[in-house]
Order: sequence, then structure tokens, then C-alpha cells
Amino acid sequence: MAAMATASSLTTSLSSSPKSSFFNGRPIVTRTPTILKSTSQNNSISMALTTPPYNLDSFKFQPIKESIVSREMTRRYMTDMITYADTDVVIVGAGSAGLSCAYELSKNPNISIAIIEQSVSPGGGAWLGGQLFSAMVVRKPAHLFLDEIGVDYDEQEDYVVIKHAALFTSTIMSKLLAKPNVKLFNAVAAEDLIVKEGRVAGVVTNWALVSMNHDTQSCMDPNVMEAKIVVSSCGHDGPFGATGVKRLKSIGMIDSVPGMKALDMNTAEDAIVRLTREVVPGMIVTGMEVAEIDGAPRMGPTFGAMMISGQKAAHLALKALGKNNAIDGTCESGREEPELILASVESEDIVDA
Repeated sequence: MAAMATASSLTTSLSSSPKSSFFNGRPIVTRTPTILKSTSQNNSISMALTTPPYNLDSFKFQPIKESIVSREMTRRYMTDMITYADTDVVIVGAGSAGLSCAYELSKNPNISIAIIEQSVSPGGGAWLGGQLFSAMVVRKPAHLFLDEIGVDYDEQEDYVVIKHAALFTSTIMSKLLAKPNVKLFNAVAAEDLIVKEGRVAGVVTNWALVSMNHDTQSCMDPNVMEAKIVVSSCGHDGPFGATGVKRLKSIGMIDSVPGMKALDMNTAEDAIVRLTREVVPGMIVTGMEVAEIDGAPRMGPTFGAMMISGQKAAHLALKALGKNNAIDGTCESGREEPELILASVESEDIVDA
């Protein structure tokens, strides 16, 4: 009865105070958010329907042979495998940091970029903003990256909020994958590194489903992908997380992987960007994998550090390739803000974790 009375009282309170909500008994006054910033030139949505360029009542597809479909998929994929067997940059992990890195690199049409993603669905944790919530919070000044790729947001004083994280992920992927110098190999796992004379020189790859079933098959040898630079954005620890730096430790190229410290957003995001670097010759770490190797705090459900860490990793890769980059201040840019972001984090010393 007491429980029922409490529930009844709570219902009455909620219904009588439509502008208040309760959490642990404490009233929290809510407000309707005001959209203060939009990167779109025209937010009007036209509801007018246009006539499709075909008759929907008697629609009929052009004929095709099943063998043609198979040949088209196989020929094009195998051509990509041949093309990217030796490439400029391989990015391992197509989460928010890896995608941001690839997007920044793709601006140079002379650099070939292969992205390896073990999941069928690229995007990592960036399809949701945190837990199972939709919105994505990005702290300023990382919103400048959102302006560049054209993602709308609700602007607050020190941060912005994208109404759904998938809007960022789908937008950056649609722009990135349309580039002629980029290939995403999803459902492909990086099983190992190629190391020559103390330098990371590529990755050992296999189908993701094969990698997960080596113990059930007699022989499933891998393939290889050579690269001038490998960017490891495998994410935080987990079944497939931080595999790049853990492999470096197991082969003696680094001393330890202490793992992430407890959550501290203000410290974590700055540290992730600051510590993004070429950790051994030929291999750059970005995103949450940086926190794993340096024992930095975890960041929680904010995503600005992923974007700017990926952007910084791209410019570190450009520097390693001898190309113009924001780290050296040699890149040509139509605006200065992204370079200022990178310069501010690069100037700080690497902390002793």
C-alpha cells in the first residue's frame, strides 16, 4: 500500500507540474531547447510531393543475369584489394576518430587511404551519443569540425548538441566514401602488424568472421596490406579494442599498456588530443586507444576529442609522408580555426602517465 501511495503521489506531482521532472526525489526544472546555431543555409522542409520519373503502378526493372551481379561485385572488390595491397595510409578502426582521420587525409587527392573495420557496420560507438541515448554532445571548439562537414546542432555556451549521433556518422561517411582515394574494407580484421627493421610497415588482414573462428578451422591464412603509415584507432579496451597498442607491447616495441583511468571529461578530452602521436616509427595512435596506452582518463559520452584527435592524426600522417600539414604550419587552408585547434594541443608537453 505504501508503494502504491508513493507512486500515486509521484503521478499527481508530475501531472500538476508539467514543466518539472523528478530524479531521486529532486525536482529538475526543464526548458525547451532553442536552436541557436545551424550550419544549414536553409532549414525549411518542403512537404510538397513530386511525381516520380516512372510509373509506380506498372514499374519494371531492367533485366539482368545473376552471374553479372556476382561478377560486378567480385571484380570491383578484387580490384580494390589489388589497388590497396600497397597504400599510403591504412587506418585500423572506422569509429569516429578513424573516420575523422580519413576525412582529413582524403583532402589530399594524391594520398591513397584504406580503412580496415572488423564490423560489418562502420561507425564504432558514434551511432549513439552514450548508453542508448541519441544525442551527441561536442564541446567547443570542436564544433568547427561539424561546421566543415555540414552537421546541424543546437548551440549552447560551451558545447553543442547534435540531435542524433547517427547524423554525424552518416554525414562524414557519405562525404568520405565518395572520395576516389578512399576504400573502406568492412568486415575485415587487422590480425597483426607488418614490422620491418623496427618500423611498422602495414597490417595483416583477414575476414572478420575467419578471425573469430580460427579455433574452429584447420587453416585460414591471412592476407597483407603494406602501408607507409598505419593509424591505429581501435578504440578502448574490449573484445577488439586497443588491439594495436597491445600488439606493440607483445612484440616488445613499447613497454606497457596501462589502460584507461577513471572518467574525467575535462582532463580526458584534452589529453586524448594532446597525446595523439606517432607512438613508434610508422604507427600513429588516435582516439580512445590513446587513453589505453597512456593511462589517461576515459572521456565518457562526449565526442569532440575523437574528431580532433583523428584530425591531428591525419596531419601527423601527412607530416610523416613529407606532405604539407597543420603540425608544421605548412598546409594551405581557407580558414584558420582547425589549425589553431591543432596548434594549441600540440604545444603542450606529453604527460608522464
